[in-house]
Amino acid sequence: MRIGWIGAGKMGLPICQRLKAAGHDVVVFARNETSAENLDTQGLHVTRTLAGLCNNAETVFSSISDDAALLDILDGVATLKKGSTYIDISTVSPQVSKHVAARMQAKEIGYLRSPVSGSTTMAQAGTLTAIVSGPKSVFAQNAALFEAFSKKAFLVGEGEEARYLKLVLNSMVAATSALLGEALAFGNKGGLSNATMLDVISQSVVASPLINYKRDMIVNEDYSPAATLTMLAKDLDLFLAVGRENRTPLPVSKNIREIYKAALGQGLGEKDFFVLVTEASRAASND
Repeated sequence: MRIGWIGAGKMGLPICQRLKAAGHDVVVFARNETSAENLDTQGLHVTRTLAGLCNNAETVFSSISDDAALLDILDGVATLKKGSTYIDISTVSPQVSKHVAARMQAKEIGYLRSPVSGSTTMAQAGTLTAIVSGPKSVFAQNAALFEAFSKKAFLVGEGEEARYLKLVLNSMVAATSALLGEALAFGNKGGLSNATMLDVISQSVVASPLINYKRDMIVNEDYSPAATLTMLAKDLDLFLAVGRENRTPLPVSKNIREIYKAALGQGLGEKDFFVLVTEASRAASND
């Protein structure tokens, strides 16, 4: 298929490469010359205009940072031809996504909300989980694309269900770093090392792929970011904002957001969000 891609960042770029390796013709939008040169060295075709991207693509993907970025590209995406498909894999609000859906429907463009769950390593391996909502027929037409970069694509509804489910997952992901940090700090007071505790946790009833993936980062205290503290704070803000609108009490997540706020105040925003483990340890040592 002829695929256009908007947003070839940490997650977007390896997915582009997976699609290219699967035999699809991938063209990537580059906002500036530096980005264009970098993408060219990756062996990807590049265009500098959204119109040029959309005029020649059967399906366009976007992987962008937030609601504002999605709205910023909307006019360009709306130039897609009737009967083509737009797939957004970002973590954005259901409200903005619903606005995009109305615009795509008016243009008779198929729209799939498809946020992904997983790490950049999983993106490179093609083992992400895709959470998809939108028309069943459009999902079926693009099934081969999801096979190129995900181990499983779940069709969870025809509206904004995928947006809600991604926020559910990310609220739990954000909570994990805060909860683990507190638990490890408690264990440290009893003379246990993080390495010992994580070895046992990984074989216990609370074992999780996320904690296992972050084990070496925690033990080595190397918080080079896979997902930054700022990113997860943004996702918590989305989760809480939607909860307020829907009148859903979210007291636990409100408290966790305060933990993130304190860590952001320490200048840790660009560290991996599991840096909350060291923040919990620091707080415990100061008591």
